[in-house]
This record gives sequence, structure tokens and C-alpha cells, in this order.
Amino acid sequence: MAARSRVRQYNVAEAKARLSDLLRRALRGEEVVIARDHKPLVKLVPVRTGRRKPGSAKGAITIADDFNKTPDDFADYT
Repeated sequence: MAARSRVRQYNVAEAKARLSDLLRRALRGEEVVIARDHKPLVKLVPVRTGRRKPGSAKGAITIADDFNKTPDDFADYT
């Protein structure tokens, strides 16, 4: 991941004029904030796409040992 620098804030008019540059900055990992009347409105951040890393949920999901066992009260349906 790119090193983070200080947050840069741009007013709406400047952001319109420099949108391509601001997008490049955000994609590099810089924090880009667009403001109106010196009040932050939005932050440009890249959309994270790509494949899930296999094993990334290891330990976060547990399944009971009897998961595949048919419940006793379902015997009539089997």
C-alpha cells in the first residue's frame, strides 16, 4: 500500500477543474477531501476490486460438528 501523506482538501470548484489529477492521487493512496465553505463533504477513495484472498475468513466462521446430521424432527421428511 502506498504511504499516506497528509490529507489535502480541495474546494468543489477546484475539484471540478482538477478531477483527473485528484483521481490519480486517490488511486496512489493519498487522502483527497472535497469541501464546500471549508467544510469537508466527501473523501475520494479507490474502489477495492479483485478476488477474495483464500483463507481470509479463517477462524471467523465456525460450523457445528453435527452440521450435516438430519434433525430428529425431520425424520418424516427423509
